Amino acid sequence: MQPRDTIGAGTRYCAVYGHPVRHSASPAMHNAGMRALGLDWRYLAFDLPPGDLKPALAGAAAMRFIGVNLTVPHKLMAVELMDELDESARTWGAVNTVRFEARDESGAWKPVAEVATREGQKVRAHGFNTDADALARAIEEELGLPLEGAKVMLAGAGGAGRAAALRLAAAKAECVWLVNRTASKAAAVQAEIEQRFPGARTVTGYPDTNVDLIINATSLGLKSGDPLPWDMEKYPLRRTAKVYDMVYRPAESGLIRAARREGCKAVNGLGMLLYQGAKALEIWSGRTAPVKVMRRALEDFIRSVE
Repeated sequence: MQPRDTIGAGTRYCAVYGHPVRHSASPAMHNAGMRALGLDWRYLAFDLPPGDLKPALAGAAAMRFIGVNLTVPHKLMAVELMDELDESARTWGAVNTVRFEARDESGAWKPVAEVATREGQKVRAHGFNTDADALARAIEEELGLPLEGAKVMLAGAGGAGRAAALRLAAAKAECVWLVNRTASKAAAVQAEIEQRFPGARTVTGYPDTNVDLIINATSLGLKSGDPLPWDMEKYPLRRTAKVYDMVYRPAESGLIRAARREGCKAVNGLGMLLYQGAKALEIWSGRTAPVKVMRRALEDFIRSVE
């Protein structure tokens, strides 16, 4: 019998594509989850410039990868590269999880993990979004804040910020203030929310009142020496009680430290990473993800690299 941690000819692969991706804790989390489920799968990480996404997805399909995760900057452009979109990807307008599928003997599309594919057989890319619901779950569990009725300032209008803004609107937040370095991007997100969620209240720019929550959906904080994600003179941290920073490495970003100094309850993005990853593993495997095992692996990894 092949030893549990040995890679063999039957080993199947998943991966995360990002640029940059060296900071990613996803391999530690997913490999622990796959071992716990007894799957002969391995999870890899690839630094992939945006222009290489299309051939990289085709290559993974050709090599019969189980699936891939997508992180910055690929989530938006991936929507146009999918053969099929799940309702989650259509709703939130971004893809962070891809499952490769082939037709079984009856002609039905099934995950490649369940189908003995033949030479020349078409493999399709099925796109999902597990980020938006993971963010909502992490905020509600870790900060004790229901999104319905909340006043939220959201920093960032890229792929992560856009999905977060749409999720907040869907949850019926009282108001979402969209703060972004490029004002036109914030305005575009606002216009999309107005079209898709009539009645949802959004404002571009800084709040003129205290808020219940500030979310950082920018990548500022990943690198030492990064500035804080917004102009603290225009909106100081004392005007909120809670801060959610999507950055999870380092575990205590500059924003987290600053928020705690001001007496805010502040948490990093580890919970969002965990829940979106657990859902992705369930999409690929059809089995319940071992969330406790995956959380422990994440925490151990972050401690080891701090």
